[in-house]
Amino acid sequence: MPESAGMTAQPLLLKGFEVELFTGRTNGANVGVASDVARDLPGFVTEPDCRNLEYVTDPIRDYAALPEALLAPRRTLRQWLQKRDLTLLPGSTMSLGDSSRFERSDPDNAYHALIEQLYGTRVVTASIHINLGITDLNWLFAAVRLVRCEAALLLALSASSPFLDGRNTSHHSQRWHQFPLTPPAVPLFRDHEHYIQWVEEQLATGGMRNERHLWTSVRPNGPRRPYDLNRLELRICDLVTNPDELLAITCLLELRLLALKTNIESLDPLRSSSLSADELVQLADSNDAAVARSSLNAELRHWQDGRAINCRDWLMELLDQLAPLAESLQLSACLKPLDSLLVHGNQAMRWETAHGQGQSIEDLLQKGIQRMEEEERISTGEACLG
Repeated sequence: MPESAGMTAQPLLLKGFEVELFTGRTNGANVGVASDVARDLPGFVTEPDCRNLEYVTDPIRDYAALPEALLAPRRTLRQWLQKRDLTLLPGSTMSLGDSSRFERSDPDNAYHALIEQLYGTRVVTASIHINLGITDLNWLFAAVRLVRCEAALLLALSASSPFLDGRNTSHHSQRWHQFPLTPPAVPLFRDHEHYIQWVEEQLATGGMRNERHLWTSVRPNGPRRPYDLNRLELRICDLVTNPDELLAITCLLELRLLALKTNIESLDPLRSSSLSADELVQLADSNDAAVARSSLNAELRHWQDGRAINCRDWLMELLDQLAPLAESLQLSACLKPLDSLLVHGNQAMRWETAHGQGQSIEDLLQKGIQRMEEEERISTGEACLG
């Protein structure tokens, strides 16, 4: 069945973003001010380490309204930082360091103390979490299963962390390579009941310290986890500062989930793969690790039958499959930035190439800082407007 079948009347999903950012000096050095920002600016919250912070956008369906939702908080934060000779930093790791020490944002926070004790600076990263609203629980858990098996593709498009502590790590996503996956073994959830049972077991045995302590590539989310759920949260992506690129990645994800709704028998890995549930989990985790190293150049295994497939080729196949649906929903233009990403590479690949040609990490960060400022001055989202 064509993936556009029956979808022309399908409303777009609500979309919201959790945006984590590093702050620092214009030379690219990290400086922690998260506690002061959270005190002075509504809408910003601290992370356990003070060198990064987070803001969350409201749920919006219309792609044309999303760029301003993403950029307005950045402009507000930038004004606050400029008064202190500071700026926003690109990348998802502490490119210039120092990852040898933890700088607590709230010394009295017991949970933050636990995070530092368990994981150290492995968690001191910046990223984008993409939330898509799905209240139909059968669809939601099928979506979580499909995205778990294809999350590597979205990391490949977003990878932006090749550097750490002033060196090239040889990983396109050093962030995902170092970030602790907790608990270390997460199944493909059969349904909501299976998810509730598994979370309750993890909480009882200490595998999870609280209901939020599920750090994996994708998870179901909602106002009262694990019982009351209303969205899928993609957690694997590195920080993407360019709104057009971020919305293109989001659009690809949304189209995949809309296609799943009317093709659930063929797109739900538990129903259509020749692999077992355990084999699918191993495949997904292995693909994530391969993409953390090589992103678009990674050699992966397809969840349908375990066959080998190049990451870039898999993405091109998906875009071809989803093209009719994108056209029916007038989203073809929103996907266009992916063409350039597939040809010229993601942020990490572009940085690696420039670094190999002799540009210093400091110079690359300074150019990235300038690009972030330009993004905030220019009203973007033109790709999604056609």
